[in-house]
Amino acid sequence: MNELEQRVARIRALEQNVLKVFEGKEAVVRKAVICLLAGGHLLVEDVPGVGKTLLAQALAISVGLKFSRIQFTSDLLPTDILGVTVFDQKSGEFRFKPGPIFANLVLADEINRTAPRTQSSLLEAMAERRVSTDDVTRELPSPFWVIATQNPLESHGTYPLPESQLDRFLMRVTVGYPPTSVERALLLERTSSDPTLRIGAVVSAEQLADLMAAVDEVRFDDSLADYLLAIVQATRTSARLSVGVSTRGALALTRAAKAAALVAGRGHVLPSDIKELCGPVLSHRVSMGTGESVVGSSRAAAEAVIAELVSRIEVPL
Repeated sequence: MNELEQRVARIRALEQNVLKVFEGKEAVVRKAVICLLAGGHLLVEDVPGVGKTLLAQALAISVGLKFSRIQFTSDLLPTDILGVTVFDQKSGEFRFKPGPIFANLVLADEINRTAPRTQSSLLEAMAERRVSTDDVTRELPSPFWVIATQNPLESHGTYPLPESQLDRFLMRVTVGYPPTSVERALLLERTSSDPTLRIGAVVSAEQLADLMAAVDEVRFDDSLADYLLAIVQATRTSARLSVGVSTRGALALTRAAKAAALVAGRGHVLPSDIKELCGPVLSHRVSMGTGESVVGSSRAAAEAVIAELVSRIEVPL
């Protein structure tokens, strides 16, 4: 096998390993892997009990990463996430006790249940892969990802994520209920034991670093840059949106499209890679216009507007 084929084989092994415990959700797993290889953070928005936590755990195990879960609650403080400086009586010195943010893959469970002050403690970590406490800046482990979950249906006791926080996520996806056949098999076969005990690491740290570096090597033609920018410009000029996609959003879509091409087994990006990722990458980076009546979730409304805008733009040959 050539180098590209070897990389694709590793990606397939990663996807299949996650699907052993996260069955029937091939499209969700593929988006999560694309996000992972692109070096971006993932926001999973769905109702409780559909496997959001299981997805994060399976990804972390499959690539042998240090995993940390933070349950966001109304009384959670920034120091509960970042860490705290304590006095060591034995040494007579102050020492820093790292918080759960010091992991490779951090699950921010129900992120919208904590106050904005605590939510904002993730901003520096997600943008710059470091945290500042007590006038000291500390680097986070590499690689570093955040997978955050939130329930879009509840409003009591929640704090919607501000635009600046949403913009830190490369993608926003939903999980949905599993197919009936898969759910039936789960009812009949799954035991009370942790399903993640059945899987192990299938991609080493070195192989993961190679896959992430390979994303940079994927060819992105000038015509595709023009196509992507036309989509971005359409969101900025649409009367149905009050806020369009930022430059950071355009860069995020470029990076995600290159990762999608690699996951698909290609060394070059196609227009379909961009088109298929517009919803997950761009929908949380726009705001609906004040005159828009939103039926259903704001996520679905934003994705519908973006899909309409994309459909109007000529696809390069």
